[in-house]
Parts: sequence; C-alpha cells; structure tokens
Amino acid sequence: MSCFIPRRPAHKVDKRVTAAIQSQRGRGDASSQQDSKYELSRIMRPDDANIVGNVHGGTILKMIEEAGCIVGTRHCNTQDGDRCMAALVRVEKTEFLFPVFIGEVAHVTAEITYTSTHSLEVQVQVMSENILTGVKKLANKAALWYVPCSLKNVDKIMDVPPIKYASVEQEELGRKRYGAQKMERQETKARIEDMVPPPSNPEDPTKGQHTVGFSQSSLIHLVGPSDCTIHNYVHGGVTMKLMDEVAGIVAARHCSTNIVTASVDAINFHRKIIKGCVVTVTGRLTFASNKSMEIEVFVDASSLMEAGKEKYRAVSAFFTYISLDKANKALPVPPLKIDGEEEKRRFEEGNARYLQSKAKRLAEKERQE
Repeated sequence: MSCFIPRRPAHKVDKRVTAAIQSQRGRGDASSQQDSKYELSRIMRPDDANIVGNVHGGTILKMIEEAGCIVGTRHCNTQDGDRCMAALVRVEKTEFLFPVFIGEVAHVTAEITYTSTHSLEVQVQVMSENILTGVKKLANKAALWYVPCSLKNVDKIMDVPPIKYASVEQEELGRKRYGAQKMERQETKARIEDMVPPPSNPEDPTKGQHTVGFSQSSLIHLVGPSDCTIHNYVHGGVTMKLMDEVAGIVAARHCSTNIVTASVDAINFHRKIIKGCVVTVTGRLTFASNKSMEIEVFVDASSLMEAGKEKYRAVSAFFTYISLDKANKALPVPPLKIDGEEEKRRFEEGNARYLQSKAKRLAEKERQE
C-alpha cells in the first residue's frame, strides 16, 4: 500500500504527463516550480518493525530517500539535454523525534530548498498518523543533498535548474548550508579511508561484555537488481537501511534490551556501489552516555566478479541509539569499557559530539520557549 491517491485512467495520465513534460522542457529558469515538492504515504506493516512494534529507523530513512530522489529527479529533468537521475551524496544529521508503530501511516513530504550549479538540497518531513484516532505527530526531519547523473554517462554530472526563493535571506542561508556540507564531506572522506578490522566473535570469552569488541557486528550483502537504480547503482535508501540494521544489532548486543534509533549524524556517500558488488556493513560502539549509544557504521564494497579489485570505503555515518523498557521509557545504558589508546581517542571524540549535540538541543529549546 504505497499511496492513498486514486488513479486516473492510464490514457489520461499519459496525456497529462506528456503535456507537462513538453511544457517544462527548455524552461530551466527560476519559474519552473511545478515539481519542487512531493509526498508519499505508506502504512507501516509488521515487516517494517522490530519485535516490539517500533518501526525500524532504516525503514524511515529508506522512505525519506525515495521521496528525495523522486522530487530531485523530476526537477532536474525539467530542462533540455540528457535525461538524468538524482544520486544521493549526503544526508545531514537526522533526529528521530517520535517512534512510528505498526498500523500507522507515514506521510513523507520532500521539498527542494536550495540549488547550486550541480547539486540540490531536499528538506524532508515525516508525519506519523494513527488512522484510528486521527492523531498526527512529526516523527522525523531530514536534509538530503543530490547530484543529477546523466543516464547516458553516469559519471557526467548535469546542471541543476534554479528554483525561486521566497527571499534573498532564504537563498543566502541555503548557500551557507551548501558550503558547510561540501567542506564536511571532504573532511570526512579524508578521515575514514582505513578499513575496519573484522568483528570479534561476541561469544569469545576473552572479550568481556560491554566492550567494543563484544558488540561490534558486520553484515555482508550481495547487491542485486532490486537494490539498484536504472543506472545499476545502489539506492541510497537501501544502503541506509542496511546501516541502521547493523547499528541496531550493535546496540542490542551492548544493552540486551529493546533499542530504537534516536538520531543519525551526517551520512556521507563517498563512492558509488554497483550491482554485483559485495558490501560489508560494519558497526562499532564509539561512545556511551548514561542514556544513549553512538555507533560508527562503515560500508565497504568490492566486486564479486572482478578478481584483484580492492575493497573501498563507500559510505560512513554515526548512529545514536537509546534503550527502552516495555513502556517505551528510556533506560540507563551500560557503561562502555574502553581498551587501548585508539578506543580512548574514539570515545573522547564521541563525547565531544555528544556534548555539542546536547548544547544545540538546549539552545533550540530555549528559542522555542
């Protein structure tokens, strides 16, 4: 069940779509706004959730990326030239404000809020609706960055049609966000080139409980056609869902309780993953406070069919999880046991990110009051 909008007869839809495309092609100016917003809705099913009924954060992230890809691709094809597909390159820090449950409807609204010459920003909101009571809640907000890749040559980045801004200030704020994310992507790529060693066996008696090695986990996945775009490259949403699954396993092994995604730090897509690749998704605990856990997740890819091809780092991010009791109240998190200088360094960096995020939340709360 993907949408609640009734369909028109096929021949009428085709004529309307054809007319819209013909009227917009060649109009790459700021007035081309018809396709700058998009909404998709879907009811949450049992296979979207964990064993206690909380919808996986990865399911929500996948829906967010689908909506962003649709609105970005539509917008970039309102001009003459090669047809193109919007490819995800970054997701900004994402807060999971309220959990979504089985039986609720997730309404995902995506809107283009900034365009540069070769990239665009899409702001997304997720509303959860209890269709029995009519109660709606803002469950999630996210900002995603895309670049349009030509269908004829996937390595060719197309120009992005400009959008019309409500004010000069709005455009300037978008330009600042664009500059900041570009700099952070470059810094992150330089930092995470080293491969992560394979995880320890969690049943290994030499690895004590609540250590990094005890909970570290990996998932190996062969990329098939259903994971890919028409370019034969993996959908960003598929990758994010796998990352959330691994992060959830790490958090559950550390706590042995019900756990949920609280937030995701910026997700950076460093290199494309093609159909036929084997991806190794690895998660490890870097920091734990009294009520939350930070888990660093890497996606490494290698070709299954081409011998000698080196494994490369494709995606990286930090996920934050919390532990819940049966009434969905936050539980204390067991302290993380640190071993060695490298783990100590990662713990201190995680603590700095935690304090920075906490300060931002407090400042936002004060502004709202």
